[in-house]
Amino acid sequence: MSPAPGRDADEPDPTTRSPYSVHGTPAPLAAAAGLTFVQALLVILFGVAELVSVDRERLVLGITTTLFFILFGGTLALCAWGLNAIRPWARGPVLLAQLVWLGLAWSFRGYWPVAVLLVVSAAVVLAGLLHPRSIDALESARGQ
Repeated sequence: MSPAPGRDADEPDPTTRSPYSVHGTPAPLAAAAGLTFVQALLVILFGVAELVSVDRERLVLGITTTLFFILFGGTLALCAWGLNAIRPWARGPVLLAQLVWLGLAWSFRGYWPVAVLLVVSAAVVLAGLLHPRSIDALESARGQ
């Protein structure tokens, strides 16, 4: 297959890299990282909402729940950065988090809009993480 007119044969296909990543992240991995970051922000916001709703009768439970969600969201945000920077260590925690989202979606099956949102977001992130270009990029980064 010959390169398109005006392009060098060694130049990578521009559709394989995200134009929004300075690291040359493959587009599917960049999409997974972006959606993981959105999930992280929502988890952190949930933790802040929990903190605001803490009352005296459940002070310890409210504070520990707040800390859990803020730490979980912060970890997801760090892993989203790691995915965008093509850091192999970030893949495992994000995969685990998506499995948690799928389980959470099952528990929200009575509230179908929430369940659908959770399933779709987890499926998109999983598809981005398990895309062959994403796997190749993370595996080649592991070897460096």
